[in-house]
Amino acid sequence: MSFHDAVVPAYLQMLNSLTGLLTKAEAHCAAKKVDPAVLLGSRLFPDMLPLSKQIQLVSDFAAKGCARLTHSDVPSTPDTETSFAELKQRLAKTIDYVKSFKPEQFEGADTKDVTFPAGPDKSITMKGQQFLSAFSLPNFYFHAATAHGLLRHAGVEIGKRDFLGAN
Repeated sequence: MSFHDAVVPAYLQMLNSLTGLLTKAEAHCAAKKVDPAVLLGSRLFPDMLPLSKQIQLVSDFAAKGCARLTHSDVPSTPDTETSFAELKQRLAKTIDYVKSFKPEQFEGADTKDVTFPAGPDKSITMKGQQFLSAFSLPNFYFHAATAHGLLRHAGVEIGKRDFLGAN
């Protein structure tokens, strides 16, 4: 399997499934007469980030993961989304961005150094394979699973098949 095939489809699967989850969440709010802002601001615990930020971080880990692995310019996306429509638009832009990467851009990426910020005045350097398996994908899936959990906890009728994008 090429490194591209290990990276791009994984990101795309979750980005697409989150788009579907947000569509169901939006319908849930309409059907139950729930203010969407309440759901978008929901947290599992007060010190955790809200649903909207979970979606923004999933988007960031996918886009920045691809950019860092291919030594491309790392995109900067301000976190300004305040609605389901805006979050779905962000996911759509991220999907298009991730799809734009070609297999040849990932050639040798598994053994190349990847440097990324780890706080305001610190950075970490790892080989591409370690970056992907120990940092980028775990963080990506953590925020995707947290978003799913928040929606399920709020009563949105979703399950594992929705998370996997199989519905």
